[in-house]
Amino acid sequence: MRRVIIWSAVIAVTVMMCGCAIPYGAATYGGVYTSVKGPVTGVDNSVQCVKSGVAVAKSIVCVGTGDASISAAMSNGGIKKVHHVDNEVTSFLGVFAEYKTTVYGE
Repeated sequence: MRRVIIWSAVIAVTVMMCGCAIPYGAATYGGVYTSVKGPVTGVDNSVQCVKSGVAVAKSIVCVGTGDASISAAMSNGGIKKVHHVDNEVTSFLGVFAEYKTTVYGE
């Protein structure tokens, strides 16, 4: 009986912790570890892909900070016209999460 109570408590704490730093925008989410990449917008072939800019937002436990917006990534890369936008999401046990936006263009 004691073993059941301990395992139930461990599972409950794990589930509650996974709710804090969930990476929004992830196509798939693993409760223990997540590392996914994907597109945000499609390709505009009228724009050359000669520069890139990155913007990052992070969260630790239940505190999130940063600006992972497309406009922040454009500003960081000196981009005026967007070719395409990708994102990358990483999360570990709901304790740490990172959302990275990468903009490509000219």
